[in-house]
Amino acid sequence: MTVLVVSPGVSYSTADVDAGVRFGLEAQGVTVVRYRLTERLAHSRRWLYQAWRAAKRTRPDVVRPTVGDVFYQAGLGALVAALRHEVDAVVVVSAMFLHPDIVILMRRAHLKVTVIFTESPYDLAQELKVAELVDGCWTTERTSVPAFREVCVNSGYLRHGWHPEHHRAGRQPGDDDVPAHDVVFVGSGFPERTAWLAGIDWRGIDLGLYGHWDLGATHPLKKFVRSSTIDNEHTAALYRRATLALNLYRDAPGAESLNPRAYELAACGVCHISTARAEVDEVFGDLVPTVRGPAETEHIIREFIANASHREQVAASLPRCVADASWRHRAANLVADLHALTAVA
Repeated sequence: MTVLVVSPGVSYSTADVDAGVRFGLEAQGVTVVRYRLTERLAHSRRWLYQAWRAAKRTRPDVVRPTVGDVFYQAGLGALVAALRHEVDAVVVVSAMFLHPDIVILMRRAHLKVTVIFTESPYDLAQELKVAELVDGCWTTERTSVPAFREVCVNSGYLRHGWHPEHHRAGRQPGDDDVPAHDVVFVGSGFPERTAWLAGIDWRGIDLGLYGHWDLGATHPLKKFVRSSTIDNEHTAALYRRATLALNLYRDAPGAESLNPRAYELAACGVCHISTARAEVDEVFGDLVPTVRGPAETEHIIREFIANASHREQVAASLPRCVADASWRHRAANLVADLHALTAVA
């Protein structure tokens, strides 16, 4: 089987899902053709705006390119790549930055188009609009499956996973090159996360925040922000070097599924504290404490830091909880679904 995988259009977060999906598919014997939408978005933006500025010299009223124009220009090559390589199916990761017209054109060309929706339930309304256009899809939030099946009969649940080449327990080469924090969190500074962390007394605790945090110069968390976007390998090293990690979910009432961070931390054998999701208890039991406010979070942080023997026991147990949850395992389900989908005329 040959599959075109269309990248999500960003170099963080969902890009890690993209890397995991491609790794898993290839591990299952699938020939993967990669379409680098992320890079093409930047090239298309530059090309369109350069052409627009040049045209304005003789035609002052020429219309400025829109975001939709950029998305369309960047994604059009995916149709060409799919046809050129005569792929059996197209797998789009996220589809947030892929113009829907590209999906429509692919379907007109009799290509089997699928999407892995990674932003459920946060962007469910927009995802459902795209789901109406495709042959099949998966969502990474299990409570969203019924909504997808109402608009696309071939809809399923795809759990997140961890990358065998990046997420390993125990000290790895290069780990000593990154800082060792008492507590680390890698992610974006959504308002609910910022408020949560700001409610904790961090005196005596070395906190490292990594990712995109749009904080004012006087914000109490500003001094803890160490770096912006970092790659998955660097993130894994930070996890292994930390005494403890945090997994703070975005606000999404009723959401139940684990995020990639949960699997990655466990695969790296890193003690961590999480906000509540049903799957946290189902997968980890009491190995991962769930917290419901800043005060409880601070209390458990200080307990973990003070109890090295307990941390060692938990760290040794966590990788076993996700032993069958790598992207190699997840891709087996993807391939089975793709075979069933492509077998239908």
